[in-house]
Amino acid sequence: MADANSRSITTNQTELHEKLDEIVQKHLNSEFKKPIAEHTLKAFNEVNEKVQAFNGPIILDSCCGVGESTANLAKLHPDALVIGIDKSSHRLDKHDVEYKQDEHGQYILVQADLNDFWRLACDANWQPTHHYLLYPNPWPKSKHIQRRWHGAAVFPYIVKLGGCLEVRSNWDIYVKEFAHALQLAGVKASAQPYHSDDAITPFERKYWASGQSSTRLVVEI
Repeated sequence: MADANSRSITTNQTELHEKLDEIVQKHLNSEFKKPIAEHTLKAFNEVNEKVQAFNGPIILDSCCGVGESTANLAKLHPDALVIGIDKSSHRLDKHDVEYKQDEHGQYILVQADLNDFWRLACDANWQPTHHYLLYPNPWPKSKHIQRRWHGAAVFPYIVKLGGCLEVRSNWDIYVKEFAHALQLAGVKASAQPYHSDDAITPFERKYWASGQSSTRLVVEI
């Protein structure tokens, strides 16, 4: 099977990162002052017009890649507007080739830096009912802890956005760290094994075909 060749995670970390508490607490207690990039502000303003004009639930699909998950989530939530966000135009440009938007739901794909997009969404008082983070880059080397979303300066904004947060990864430590970071932010969360008959992202399908397992957390913030 062509898809069944996904390499498993290679890491020098066998448990939660030793500096996780220190890093997360620092970010929870300080302001993230990095200037917003012009291209993300422009992209956000265009999407925000549609969000403000929309009368139903708003759902975020962050790190959406080619947007297959966004299309699938729109089918799962036909009354919602699903917004898929990814920083790579190369990945997003593949979307129209394989998936077409139809009567099974409404979604928008946007190229933006999530470090900026999430902050702008908080400033605009978005209140997503669901926020999906499906298979973000795990940055498995210990020295890259602050490139993982729960170790990044923007992490408090994930918490501020609220909604039902769902994180999935093929590296269980990533999800366990994320759950721990949420607990430091006052949100009780835990990591659980996850499998389904239907993969909703290309990575999920590839990992499962390779015999890898998924771990997820689902928590109402």
